Formats: sequence, C-alpha cells, structure tokens
Amino acid sequence: MACSAERRKHMMMIRSLFFAPANRADLVAKFPRFTADCYVVDLEDGTPLAEKERARAGLAALVAAARKQLVGGLLTVRVNEPESDQYLEDLNAALRADVDGIVIPKLEKVEQLYPALHLMRRLDRDTPLAVPRFIVVGVESIAGVTNSAALCAAHPAIAAVYFGAEDLASDLGARRTASSAEVAYARSRVLLHAKAARILALDQAVLEIRDDNHFEGDATMGRDMGYDGKICLLPRQLDVANRVFSPSEVELEHARRLIARYEEAMARGIGTIDFEGKMVDGPLLKRAQRIVGFADVLAARGKK
Repeated sequence: MACSAERRKHMMMIRSLFFAPANRADLVAKFPRFTADCYVVDLEDGTPLAEKERARAGLAALVAAARKQLVGGLLTVRVNEPESDQYLEDLNAALRADVDGIVIPKLEKVEQLYPALHLMRRLDRDTPLAVPRFIVVGVESIAGVTNSAALCAAHPAIAAVYFGAEDLASDLGARRTASSAEVAYARSRVLLHAKAARILALDQAVLEIRDDNHFEGDATMGRDMGYDGKICLLPRQLDVANRVFSPSEVELEHARRLIARYEEAMARGIGTIDFEGKMVDGPLLKRAQRIVGFADVLAARGKK
C-alpha cells in the first residue's frame, strides 16, 4: 500500500474541504452543485448524538447516491474522535462505504490511528483497490499540536492534516480574535510538520459565516504561510478558497518568465541571475516550478 499511497499523495490537491452532516441526506445530495476539492460526510460534530446510529446505518447508501450523482471532488467521511464510543463503529461504516478516504478529528496519539490502519489493511487485502484510501487527520488540541510531528509522519496513508483552531482555543482557554494571534504558534507548528512529512496542510475554519472579507483575508494569510487549502463551512466560501489557494495569472506569468530566463542563463553557465530587480537562484526557481506545476494539474483536471 505504501508505494501507491505515496504516488497518490503527490497527485492530490485539496484547496477546499467542505462538510455536510451525515444525517442530512438533502445537504449531501447538493454536493454535485458545488466546487469543493474534497467533500466530507460528517458523522462527528455535524450529526447530533441521537442521530449518529441512524446516520451510520444509512452511510453506505448515502455515499452511493452521491457517487451516482457524479460528485466532482474527493469524497470522504469524518468519523467521531478516537476517544469517543462511536469511533470504531464509525470506522467500520465509513471504510465499508465507497469513499476515497476518511477524516479522523482530534487526533492526539499515533496509537489512535491503529484501528483505522488495521481495518484499511484488512479490507484492502480482501478487496484490493486500484487507488488506496487515504486519511486526513485533524490536529485540534494541545496534545495534538504537541505531537503533530509524529502524527503527520505516522503512516503513508496519511495524505493531509487540518488545523482546528476552535477546539484548540477552547483547550487553551484563549480568546478568539480576528487576527488569530492566539493560535499563531500552533498554526505554524502544524504547517511545518505537515510540510516536513510531505503531506497537505489544510487551514482553520472561519466561524464568521457572514463576513466574506474576513474569510478571504484569513485564507490569504494561510496561503501566505504555506497552507494548501482551507476548511469551508458554506458553499460560497468554496470559490474563494479555490481562488486563493491557486496561482493567480500574475503569479503564473511571472513564474513562467522566471523559469525561461533561468534556463537561458543556465545554458550560458550562469547559476544566479538578476531577474526583474531580484536576485534569483535555485530556491526561487523551485518555487516558480511548483507554481507552474500546480497550474498544469488544475488545467489537466479542468478546474478553476
């Protein structure tokens, strides 16, 4: 599974992670209307406790219906947190449905992954898949942030991590502010460990659902930091996230000019160039190549 999982991780793109409650078939049925890179049928916070058993029982049919409607992005299920009484039953229901992956929230210890990994391995052995399922982990607590290096690198099946600021702030006893200064260290730490593990890093949600400017500003801050995508709570946030976490036309054209100029200089035996007022060497070339490569992936998938 490891080699296929590694190849899959390098092909993945999640600029927007969008949730709908597992007990709301009417909302899941709307997935095909939207533009998320990854859809999440949520058994955790979105589904009330009294509805969880019924939601699990209907999960396979719900996912199958979404597949039939040709959902455009990745399709996943978020299970309840590992310390909950629902975790094992959720894993069994989610991994027996036709999903691309699962989302495990509030992860704090590597050992909490073992039930999911064991079940994935057993199911894949019995019914091999062309593309192995992946795991998105949520780091949302003091313990999770403290152990984020180990969590991000725990297994090749882990393809992404999301940073959950709200639960962390509650754990810290912090006051939430528009600047998110109170979670800045944790936000950066999770990002750093995600990049070290070569997995995607998905930025915090914005609860001010009527403040589009705040969402875009927070998304831009996350993109500037190095995040790959963002949790989205409303459909209208999806287009903003997809745009912010994609190269702009200005960035793309600048990157293409830089690459062409650098390759021309290299052909003449020059390793460092003065390009449009900046000194350019290997690291800036890699950044430009990454921008062009990302744009090529978007074009190949017909996404905007």
